Amino acid sequence: MFKLTIPGLVLIGGIGAAGAMASPETSPGRYHARFQEDTTKLIHLIKANSFVNLRTDSSEEQRFVGDVEFRQGTSLLNCDSAMLDKSKNIIYAWGRVHLNQADSVHTYSDELTYYGTERRAVLTGNAKLTDNKIILTSPAINYELNNKIGTYDQGGKLVNDSTVLTSREGIYYGQTKDVYFKKEVVVIDPGFTLGTDTLMYNTETKIATIMAPTTINDGKMTMYVTDGYYNTDQGYGQFGQRPVIEDSTNTFTANEIQTDKATGISIATGNMIWRDTAQKIAVLANYGIINQQQKTVLATQQPVTLIEGKTDTLFVRGDTLFSGVIPRTIDSAALQADSLGVLVQKDTTAQQDTTEKRFIIAYHNVKIFSDSLQGVCDSLYYSGVDSTFRLYRDPVLWANSNQLIGDTIFLFTKNRKADRLLLDHNAMIINEVGPDMFNQIKGNTILGYFGEEKLDSMYVNGNSENVYYVQDDDSAFISVNKLLTANTRVYFEKGELERIVFVKEPEGTMYPLSQIPQEEKKLKGFRWEVGRRPKSKYELLGQ
Repeated sequence: MFKLTIPGLVLIGGIGAAGAMASPETSPGRYHARFQEDTTKLIHLIKANSFVNLRTDSSEEQRFVGDVEFRQGTSLLNCDSAMLDKSKNIIYAWGRVHLNQADSVHTYSDELTYYGTERRAVLTGNAKLTDNKIILTSPAINYELNNKIGTYDQGGKLVNDSTVLTSREGIYYGQTKDVYFKKEVVVIDPGFTLGTDTLMYNTETKIATIMAPTTINDGKMTMYVTDGYYNTDQGYGQFGQRPVIEDSTNTFTANEIQTDKATGISIATGNMIWRDTAQKIAVLANYGIINQQQKTVLATQQPVTLIEGKTDTLFVRGDTLFSGVIPRTIDSAALQADSLGVLVQKDTTAQQDTTEKRFIIAYHNVKIFSDSLQGVCDSLYYSGVDSTFRLYRDPVLWANSNQLIGDTIFLFTKNRKADRLLLDHNAMIINEVGPDMFNQIKGNTILGYFGEEKLDSMYVNGNSENVYYVQDDDSAFISVNKLLTANTRVYFEKGELERIVFVKEPEGTMYPLSQIPQEEKKLKGFRWEVGRRPKSKYELLGQ
């Protein structure tokens, strides 16, 4: 055993004092190389336990065995054994290979091929790359030291704190801390899972940039997105190109969606469509705020609610729409609506309905449209507990050719079909029979009943006033009756007024058609507002 010191020994790109190593060709012992600071970034041998110099007519190779270490600039290469190909400027390293780049990036592998001129390393066998924040592993990694770029194409796994990302192919950008994943990309985190074909991920900001159809599932909701970004650390995402978000009860989409897992709030902008799949309720709008924790949706900018019925769909539009879930503390099976639509207690022995019920509030410039009913009002409230619509402030309903008004209107539904309605205070039914000719029935309250989603009959209760035009057998108008009675029953045939029955003998006057005074033609509070009547669902949809 002896020690040989070779001052200024330089390997690859120039061998300093090479003659000192020409004999013997094989030299046992531990070798050290001392050198001055190298400004050309050449590779230097630092140490090795033994050295072999192999020469042929066309090449010269040098082999190092045992605790081998090289240095190039600020990079250190350690391994159990190595071979230097001087003609190609390549080092082949085996066994516990460790490449340390200025203590910023470390790579490990079973084998390594290092291209000195290009400053590029090919790691094979349990290849690993780490920058002290992430650990990237793969069967093989190609790492470029100049720009700190590592690539793999045989499958790889990146661990960033508690987040694990895998893919078939990938590119690590050490300078920007971005990783580009390609093919069979899967992200697993304690808070979510993500699957896609292509993804850009920043290991410092922990932001995933969406570049292809992607599915993100956090256990409570699933997001289907194709564009945007998701902050995996904060659970915040911003997506474009009509992403879809769904949970166990609702789903929504829009041109753009911002979502925050911490608050459960998502903001949807542009052509939003929100659906409660269980309650068969949908909301359309250009802007919406969805709170998935509280299960609410607030919609503005031309919002429309669609309530699906058995054979018809009711459209409700207002300046603003809000929907939420009625607290479970309310036992919907123990409540019923009285004649005024007020919820009261009923038989508490009834089986409790644990299904969540939804309410809807629409306010300002409200319009309603279905095939069987149309209406307007200033504000509306619907409760799934009693399946009742409440219309407030100048409400008007139209059923076929009949206009229905009252201070407040209650529309009761059953099995998603119109069942009853109540016109409360200053109630009036108006039916146009000719130019400036209107049949009118007025009372304190009017209760109506539906059959096959058309008006079947109505009961006028209290101070019933009536104006109706009498026709002969040829349907020519001959007189006008103005009557007053306590109560009146009105019957319809296929939604059209058929006959009026007075419960008690009425008091009144019959006028010949040409002799009725103008002021007697209309009851107090009469207003004909057919101009406000929605003509189609497309009017509500803004089309």
